[in-house]
Amino acid sequence: MSFQAYLDNIQTKTGKTPTDFKELASSKGFYLDGKIAPGIKATEITNWLKEDFDLGHGHAMAIYAILKGKKE
Repeated sequence: MSFQAYLDNIQTKTGKTPTDFKELASSKGFYLDGKIAPGIKATEITNWLKEDFDLGHGHAMAIYAILKGKKE
C-alpha cells in the first residue's frame, strides 16, 4: 500500500486530514512549531491515535511520519 493510500484510508475512516491531525497533536502538546515537541516519543503519539481514532499501527505510524516531517 502506498503512503498516500494510507492517508486516504485514514481520512475515510476518521474524516480527518493530515492537517487536522497536526492541529489535534498540537492541542495535545505533541506537535510544536511544525515538528514533534521535544521529549515526545513515537509510542505516545501512536497510542493516542490507536485509542482515540481506532487506527492500526501502520496507519498511526503514517500520521507519525507526517508529524515527523514526511511530505503529504
